[in-house]
Amino acid sequence: MLTGDLFQLKALGREFFGRPTLEVAQDLLGKFLVRRWRGKNTAFIITEVEAYGGFEDKASHAARGLTTRNKPMFGPAGRWYVYFTYGMHWMLNIVTGKEGYPAAILIRGIQGINGPARLTKILHIGKNFNNKPANRKTGLWIENGGVVVKKSEIKKGPRIGVDYAGPVWGKKLYRFWITSNRIKS
Repeated sequence: MLTGDLFQLKALGREFFGRPTLEVAQDLLGKFLVRRWRGKNTAFIITEVEAYGGFEDKASHAARGLTTRNKPMFGPAGRWYVYFTYGMHWMLNIVTGKEGYPAAILIRGIQGINGPARLTKILHIGKNFNNKPANRKTGLWIENGGVVVKKSEIKKGPRIGVDYAGPVWGKKLYRFWITSNRIKS
């Protein structure tokens, strides 16, 4: 974790997030998730993500079409999709790809914090970020802090908790992570 005014790089925008979801998911590893809370910026290196995309992806909220809940997934890339699950946890996703095609990436882990529910709780992230752009104005954004992650360092596996998606979509290797010992503060 890094704090203070160290992060004055340009926040990643639509150009970065407007690419294919699986590509963006892997490229997010090593980027900084930055949260401004009570006037202080805190940044964490993203260490684990899961990709969800399209109408065919049975594990995606978009598999059943457009709903009030998943509407942000259909919007422009670089916006947050934050939803409530199990009646107690907020999940943070960044929208990717082309507008109108539902795709998003769940931020599962950041340096020192494993688990998407822990991440949102510690960073005070809730519904107020849903469908907001990932930028400094909203207080939650992603920056390239210069950490280089080689493709050979990225591990792949099935997404967690999506067995309901069936034998094909439930087993897709759409979860990507780097080990925490790979990251040096």
